[in-house]
Amino acid sequence: MKAIVVHEFGAPEVMRLEDVPVPEPQGTEVLIRVRAVGVNPVETYLRSGNYPSVPALPYTPGKDAAGVVESAGNGVTKWKAGDRVYTANSVSGTYAEYTLVDERDLGKLPENVSFEEGAGIWTPYATSYRALFQKLNVTKRETVLIHGASGGVGIAAVQWSKNAALTVIGTASSKQGQELAREQGADIIFDHSAEGYLNEIKEFAPGGVNAIVEMLANVNLAKDFDVLAMRGRICVVGNRGSLDFNPRLLMGKDATVTGMALYNSTYDERDEIHAAVFDGLSHGYLKPIVSRSMPLVQAPQAHHEIIESKALGKIVLIP
Repeated sequence: MKAIVVHEFGAPEVMRLEDVPVPEPQGTEVLIRVRAVGVNPVETYLRSGNYPSVPALPYTPGKDAAGVVESAGNGVTKWKAGDRVYTANSVSGTYAEYTLVDERDLGKLPENVSFEEGAGIWTPYATSYRALFQKLNVTKRETVLIHGASGGVGIAAVQWSKNAALTVIGTASSKQGQELAREQGADIIFDHSAEGYLNEIKEFAPGGVNAIVEMLANVNLAKDFDVLAMRGRICVVGNRGSLDFNPRLLMGKDATVTGMALYNSTYDERDEIHAAVFDGLSHGYLKPIVSRSMPLVQAPQAHHEIIESKALGKIVLIP
């Protein structure tokens, strides 16, 4: 089979398309025929080697994909050949024609959802669900600020929030991104690259926002307190560096700042997310946005684009 293989950490060009053996499922492993692969920013950090925990070399990148069950190990009880699924992890990596996945790390893909859409489910929708409902514990009629509402996680957070009857404030720096977030249900959008946008948020929500989903904490975290309500909560889901932070900001508003990494979630928490995702996809209030589909061999270009361009939805690779 064809698969992307990384033999050394570095720039996107270290990813090469190679011929490798099709893996064989053992025990509770399931072999998936991959139909589409979701590309996520974290994969660019891992590939560069600039991450707290990096995979052993050589490796095939990727955790998110959608496809069809090809075969299963003798310990598998939940899945059978022909099932449409999306992945929530991978034993062998998803940038490939086939991938091995433990049966606990698969979700059912509804018939009304395409494979390209399915490839964009787990990381963005699970991350945003975990931030909103398992960490921030948002409730109806609260106001949430989604910093970076036009990317994969941001769009998912907007869709979850609107279904939960929250008032949604989004930020995006491009006109296209602002329009996309508005189409997905954001009540109002601000340009976070514009001077004075925080004052505009305060005018819209004079009492402050109850919760913030923060995608770029090293740039925004200290500023977030300007618009945070008393006893407000912030969940950090993205960060690209350090910052100078005064803890008195926390004290002054009795605020809570929490961090999250999806890989720290328990299987009980993941089961809750899978059930919520299936409900949302089946009823149509969750709708993954695919910005571009590219052939698997263009994985290096996809990595360049996801970091260097302003993301509008998901980039998907097609094996």
